[in-house]
Amino acid sequence: MIRILILNIIFFLFVVYNALGQRITETNSGNTFALINLERHQFKFNLLSPGFTYEFGIFKNVSASGGLVLGYATYEEGYAVGLTLHTRVRYYHNLNRRVSKDKNVSGNSGNYIGAARSVFFAPLRLATNIEGPSDFNLGFYGLTYGLQRTYENGFNFNAELGAGYYLGDGVLSGYGPLFNFNFGWVATKRKSRKPTFD
Repeated sequence: MIRILILNIIFFLFVVYNALGQRITETNSGNTFALINLERHQFKFNLLSPGFTYEFGIFKNVSASGGLVLGYATYEEGYAVGLTLHTRVRYYHNLNRRVSKDKNVSGNSGNYIGAARSVFFAPLRLATNIEGPSDFNLGFYGLTYGLQRTYENGFNFNAELGAGYYLGDGVLSGYGPLFNFNFGWVATKRKSRKPTFD
């Protein structure tokens, strides 16, 4: 558990250092914290798995998100399915390259590396085969790689794959993968598909 926490802290510090150290060449070039390509606020309704997600830009290429969506956990001890509280810190690493290739970056359309946390609460669980008391909780802590695309009509998909530590509250803990896929609709107004340059 301590190793995972230390890795997450190192990852977060790397993201912050990298974001602050990059030379910004687009609009707002004098402001290191300007959200050039990222959306300041983005509220998404998930259509495939019922739920919602809120993502907000922290500073250049870094966002944080949280949401309540249907999730699936699988690790050494078994599986659990139910409504899950997701939180992420994402570093979008290819936004400038997408802009230079004249591709869409609206709605945070890019690829990212993220620090991930997902909590599977007992009252929201639909099914499980993990042995233990019926009121156990399960938390995932790890790293993910994902991609997100938002289209002009507002439809959005997000797919991520990762690995980390499943911390059991009342059950055994262990290591396992994470796969997350959401398809939904962005309810908030998005930036222009083509960012402007100085």
